[in-house]
Amino acid sequence: MFWRSVVGKLAITILLLVSFVLFVLTIFLLEFFETFHIQEAEEDIMETATKISMMVTQYEDQAQLLNTVDFVKDPSSRVMIAFDEHQDHWFSDSSDHKLLNTPKDWIEKDPDLKKAIGGEKVKKQLTLPGTNSEIMVVGTPIPNATGAVYVFQTLAVIDQTKAETTKIIFIAAGIAIVLTTIFAFFLSTRITSPLIKMREAAFDLTRGEFNTKVPILTNDEIGGLAMAFNRMGRQLKFHINALRQEKEQMSSIISSMADGVMTLNRNGNIIVTNTPADQFMDSWYFDKDIVQRDSHKVLPIELNELLVEVVNKETEVMREINLQGRTWVMIMTPLYNQTYVRGAVAVIRDMTDERRLDKLRKDFIANVSHELRTPIAMLQGYSEAIVDDVAESKEDKNELAHIIHEESLRMGRLVNELLDLARMEAGHIHLNKESVDIHLFLERIIRKFKGLADEANIQLLNDKDIKYAVACLDVDKMDQVLTNLIDNAIRHTDQQGFVNVIASNDQDMLSISIKDNGSGIPEEDLPFVFERFYKADKARTRNGKKKGTGLGLAIAKHLVEAHRGTITVNSKLNEGTTFTIKIPNKR
Repeated sequence: MFWRSVVGKLAITILLLVSFVLFVLTIFLLEFFETFHIQEAEEDIMETATKISMMVTQYEDQAQLLNTVDFVKDPSSRVMIAFDEHQDHWFSDSSDHKLLNTPKDWIEKDPDLKKAIGGEKVKKQLTLPGTNSEIMVVGTPIPNATGAVYVFQTLAVIDQTKAETTKIIFIAAGIAIVLTTIFAFFLSTRITSPLIKMREAAFDLTRGEFNTKVPILTNDEIGGLAMAFNRMGRQLKFHINALRQEKEQMSSIISSMADGVMTLNRNGNIIVTNTPADQFMDSWYFDKDIVQRDSHKVLPIELNELLVEVVNKETEVMREINLQGRTWVMIMTPLYNQTYVRGAVAVIRDMTDERRLDKLRKDFIANVSHELRTPIAMLQGYSEAIVDDVAESKEDKNELAHIIHEESLRMGRLVNELLDLARMEAGHIHLNKESVDIHLFLERIIRKFKGLADEANIQLLNDKDIKYAVACLDVDKMDQVLTNLIDNAIRHTDQQGFVNVIASNDQDMLSISIKDNGSGIPEEDLPFVFERFYKADKARTRNGKKKGTGLGLAIAKHLVEAHRGTITVNSKLNEGTTFTIKIPNKR
């Protein structure tokens, strides 16, 4: 509303202030002019009375004197010439009919007016006897005589003059109020116009429009305020941009972190999370069978316990949790708000791979120790038998020496394969890729294992679908892979079984599958066949004399991946196993 605006309030304030001043001034002016007009009238008729008193001494004829008096006095006034008590009073005519009914003895009844006969000048306002008319009477003594001249006049003339004066004063006051109103609105709009623009600019700032500027129209305090407002807008834009950049930078850092980050307030409400933290929350909800997730408002019990401990002890707390087959380590640090803990930051790290690698390291040491213990024990035992002359004949000693030689070769193969695997895992694999005729390469591999397959009474097959005769690969490395796979297939296939080498090649992809109908691999062991020292269980071991080191498949996997290819396995227990290799034909 207008009355609630600054323009209305300022205009009304100025208007009320000027109106009050004009009201007080009008009252004083009316009083002043009323007194002034009365004094002027009294002085005027007093001067008339003085002139008439001088004329009384010069004229002895009453008629002639009264005629002269009519010329001297005002037509609306009346003159009474009063002598001592023994003479009659003379009255002049008057245009005011109210004064013609003046009693002849009312002056003698008024002690104050009677003083003029005694030689004093008198002035008095009174009510005309017998009427309600207010009159003004002045009296002056007659020089060198006993008597006085009285001039009396009604206040109607003064009232008329006062009315005219009042009219003029009210007109002037009205003009002043109109001019004040115009000036008030003009002044208020001049003052409030910049303020209104500042208000609009402030609303723009609240909407994020920091480029809004207030025009500087004056050099006074309002202009200084507008200048300060523009400077504030620039500073606010600068700080908001700095905060936004810092927030985006912090958000980018948190989002790019591999660890989960979660910010909590003192009450346990989740404020900020990143993707790994959300994954942890999803795993926790799934594990606890919670369907109503409600934007992750439910804090896990483990985190809530940590938060209570952090708030109470005001120190960093760490805990490890196993959830959905994964290991999580939570580190929670308190957040301070000057004097008290206002919340906490929880860093959630997935330690599954680290724990798995640690377990692999321990298993590796145990496996190597286990693999080396048997040949070392055999070497030690047979060598002691030779030293102690347990084998008496030359044939027995040669047999023992032959066993020692085989075990030493087995230890050598184990050590070499460990070294090769270590180099591969370190990325030190050098491939000599070349264009190879797939027909010749596969025929050479088949010929190498033909005798072994025939000895084990196993049928070795080779199915080929070669659309493109040339493949790009490292012959030695791929020979090592296929040798390992075919040898494993023959060793884990019973007699009368088969091992089929299925190959296809086109311009884009070389695919080789080693399929057998042997003992197969249990489903629970399939994810681990390419790990180091993996070995078949007793159900899959056909030839106990030919034991591997458990590193062949791990080496094969690294060699295939070095060719930017993939190796997969499909198997069913007691039905057979199929290893499939796919290598792109691009250098």
